[in-house]
Amino acid sequence: MARYDFASDNTAPAAPEAIEALVAANAGYASGYGTDQVTAEAADRVRTLLDADCEVRFVASGTAANALSLAALCRPFEAVLAHEHAHVCTDETGAPGFFGHGLGLIRLPGASGRIDPGALAAALAEPEVSYHQSPAALSLTNATEFGTVYSAADLAALIGSARAQGCGVHLDGARLANAAAAGFDLAAIAGLGVDLLVVGGTKGGMPPTEAVAIFDRALARRFDARLKQAGQLPSKGRFLAAPFTGMLRDGAFVRHAAHANAMARRLADGMPFAVRHPVEANGVFVEMDEPTLARLHAAGWFVYRFLDGSVRFMCSWATTAEAVDEVLQALRTLR
Repeated sequence: MARYDFASDNTAPAAPEAIEALVAANAGYASGYGTDQVTAEAADRVRTLLDADCEVRFVASGTAANALSLAALCRPFEAVLAHEHAHVCTDETGAPGFFGHGLGLIRLPGASGRIDPGALAAALAEPEVSYHQSPAALSLTNATEFGTVYSAADLAALIGSARAQGCGVHLDGARLANAAAAGFDLAAIAGLGVDLLVVGGTKGGMPPTEAVAIFDRALARRFDARLKQAGQLPSKGRFLAAPFTGMLRDGAFVRHAAHANAMARRLADGMPFAVRHPVEANGVFVEMDEPTLARLHAAGWFVYRFLDGSVRFMCSWATTAEAVDEVLQALRTLR
């Protein structure tokens, strides 16, 4: 039977803190559509995590969170600037354009998942013409799709350039906990000029749930109606919110991410194949040809070939040191 320990942090089970909070939320009756006390407490805990006064909503997937956030920032004839390998560009089946009624995506290059400042400046300097979707928003990702982490200063420089041209800003934090565990200061986000932030729950050890933190309160007007139209305002909304309460109550959110990061570092340190990108969060990307990958799969370990051709190993809150050592042993036999 194939093992999926390192295929993705999505393949891991939910952490006990999240499940316990979910079970607790199941006791008794509660009002619907996110008006309940469980949701209110979870939103407060997200605000505490970010040290920010913001509106908070909970949705079922990162794709929905990203797409609806971008739709709130752009009109249909406008576009979003994003890294060419960002999730919104490669893995969301056109959801931003669907929920944004035609908004476009402008793909930017940059090493290891981080947008190149020069490429951003060039895109922002493009003349506005009637036959081209000009940028209205910048989408950033931290930690990036390649497991690297922007510093607050790096983000500030990119965001400053975008806001100077009138663009709104979205931050995809599907692995925000891993960025925080790597040293990124979550309290800095509110002051960076981010309008909407996705706080990833699913990849951070929760059942399917993501939080959308809305820093620009003007965007919160009718946001619930946007969620409802998209099927993201469930009547039993407390079950999307509860896992955040459990994971944020005593710091498990970042603590578990720190463990995932440490397991990635352990894996990278013992890796017999060349590592392609800096290991700063919970991902390890290596050089591996197709016959070797096929032999790894045949040995029972499933991992993906990623966007740049590297092979990706993802660690999670549930990754054990024993599993890391086992897959390393398997990899050594392939050399």
